[in-house]
Amino acid sequence: MDKFLDEAIIEAKRGLLEGGIPIGSILVRDEMIIGRGHNRRVQQNNPIIHAEIDCLMNAGRIGNYRDTILYSTLMPCYLCAGAVVQFGIKKVVVGESRTFSGAVEFMKEHGVEVINLDDNVCIGMMKDFITSNPVLWNEDIGKL
Repeated sequence: MDKFLDEAIIEAKRGLLEGGIPIGSILVRDEMIIGRGHNRRVQQNNPIIHAEIDCLMNAGRIGNYRDTILYSTLMPCYLCAGAVVQFGIKKVVVGESRTFSGAVEFMKEHGVEVINLDDNVCIGMMKDFITSNPVLWNEDIGKL
């Protein structure tokens, strides 16, 4: 178990309870949470408020991001991976990439260490959501 992934899962579940997509993210510095967020595309009718973007927005201006670790329940997409690279985040820990492979190679090519925990809770949560909400999921990943 990873305590920060557990916090990201809590965020993902908040998003689901709000009627959104169950993806959560946590930003950590020196073993302390400095930002948290979840996918709010549906709730705010905004296509770019993915979990990682929401997390970074909630962390606010923190200056240098190089000593932070971003946790996400799902492998970041290119939009979110672009933010990781842009802000110089050097380590990303993800819950899973079985349901969505995301932009892992893009991040690695830009010097980001990516750790995939292949977490069963994250996998199950996304599989259940995708099965129940295929149209919304395909909209989220740009496959409509």
